[in-house]
Amino acid sequence: MKNAELKVGIAQLSPVWLNKSATEKRILQAMEEASTRQVELLVFGEALWPGYPYWLAYTDGAAWDTKINKALHAHYLANAISPEAGDLKPICEHAARYRMAVYLGIVERPVDRGSHSLYCSLVYINTEGAVCSVHRKLQPTYDERLTWSPGDGNGLKVHPLKSFGVGGLNCWENWMPLARTALYGQGENVHIAVWPGSDYNTRDITRFIARESRSYVISASALMRKEDFPKDTPFVQEILEKAPAILSNGGSCIAGPDGEWVMEPRTDEDGIFTASLSLERIFEERQNFDPSGHYSRPDVTRLTVNTSRQSILEINPEKE
Repeated sequence: MKNAELKVGIAQLSPVWLNKSATEKRILQAMEEASTRQVELLVFGEALWPGYPYWLAYTDGAAWDTKINKALHAHYLANAISPEAGDLKPICEHAARYRMAVYLGIVERPVDRGSHSLYCSLVYINTEGAVCSVHRKLQPTYDERLTWSPGDGNGLKVHPLKSFGVGGLNCWENWMPLARTALYGQGENVHIAVWPGSDYNTRDITRFIARESRSYVISASALMRKEDFPKDTPFVQEILEKAPAILSNGGSCIAGPDGEWVMEPRTDEDGIFTASLSLERIFEERQNFDPSGHYSRPDVTRLTVNTSRQSILEINPEKE
């Protein structure tokens, strides 16, 4: 079969927390390293750029009208990623240079929602360096709702990569059956699941999704330790007082379309972890189960997906 192998990599690393420019350098360095290992698809963890909002769990994040929460949110906004402002350009240039597709978790500050709210977004950049989708997390989880806004279905897309179909979801979105189904129905056979980092999250669900979908599942996580908090972070001492030594231990892993491990969860280590995926193995496992094909019943149950980008504005052009 033509284009029947895909070399994938997971970049398990820590951000320079809430430092936009310094974390960008780490991302670019990881891409450079992955290119020397002939990686064709490189995946980074959830909200890696510029970082996950860890402070919410350790600073009474739900307290109303406090200086600490306002200051940290303002700092988060200032370091968030704006695709419209060209923030993704260096990543796109590296992707094109190395002919490498990328899934990257970002904290997005979008112009189409007024530029002052944040979204946990998963960006797909193809091997030509084009941004093909920006998927905003449908439902932030628990305390994440104090700083991230609910997304929409615009980024629920599956992209061609060689002979494979790749799609992805953020963290606990992967527990949402209908969100997964939206990707299965578009021909996904490599599922990307990105996480802030914990083998507690990745160990069971990675294999479950693989068995359900008869696809490869790549769970990509980040690392975060006390020493990864920059000293110039607002209220850093207040955060560190209650934070554990390890906030995210990684847990990146890959399961095959039979639900068995291709790479078991890797914890407490930085690195680029690679594997080769086989299209033939996907075809073999679809023989007895295909959730959106021969084992579906669209005459009985079917899913409607709204892929419109949500905004409070619909600006009509002036008539001449």
